[in-house]
Amino acid sequence: MTNAVLLNNLDHRDLRVITTHGAAFGDEVMSAATFPQEFRQLQAQYPIVFHRSGERSFQPLALLGLRLGENLFLDGARWDAPYVPLAIQRQPFLIGEQPDGPMVHVDLDSPRISTTEGELLFREHGGTTEFLDRISQVLRTLHDGLAASEAFVARLLSYELLEPFVFEATLENGLECRLIGLYAVHEERLRTLDDAALLELHRHGDLEPLYMAVASIAQFRHLLDRMQRRHAG
Repeated sequence: MTNAVLLNNLDHRDLRVITTHGAAFGDEVMSAATFPQEFRQLQAQYPIVFHRSGERSFQPLALLGLRLGENLFLDGARWDAPYVPLAIQRQPFLIGEQPDGPMVHVDLDSPRISTTEGELLFREHGGTTEFLDRISQVLRTLHDGLAASEAFVARLLSYELLEPFVFEATLENGLECRLIGLYAVHEERLRTLDDAALLELHRHGDLEPLYMAVASIAQFRHLLDRMQRRHAG
């Protein structure tokens, strides 16, 4: 449960945000929501998959682990990858709708909130800090990207470009992991689309994220290697 309130420089002038990573800060999660424009940054480290969120809707996800509640990129207080998904970077902030439009909100119950350590949000004599300016940009990018995902997914479904898959593996120590209920881009169907379909996807800027998602599936091998090292012995 969150306690999200509209951020303002009167009530929250002394707030600080702890930017260290760690399980205590909510980073021990298996996946992070993403959107097509982020696929290029993600594909070099994280498998990009899709989770069914409704009868005809799917949410793109960056996989961080192979079991619920396990983030294989979390190494103590360090994130062991050069790129952190925006859905993780934005914590503990979120976009909330106000009469004037979407506005920055903050979860006051987040363990990242402090008045003694971390990054200040507002300058002593007014104005926002560089940290808050960066977070605001992250939130705008996320808000716009997630909104655009619905149409992207609809086009994928119209060409039957998502297929379910099951991932199963057994570690050397006997630990088993099994992922079900996820979908990936259907590589063979993408490869055999006719010219009209390819032109339509190109016109909407869909081809690059589609190929990024296909390429990202190779990262399952690296996730499994990370899991093997974590649970060795």
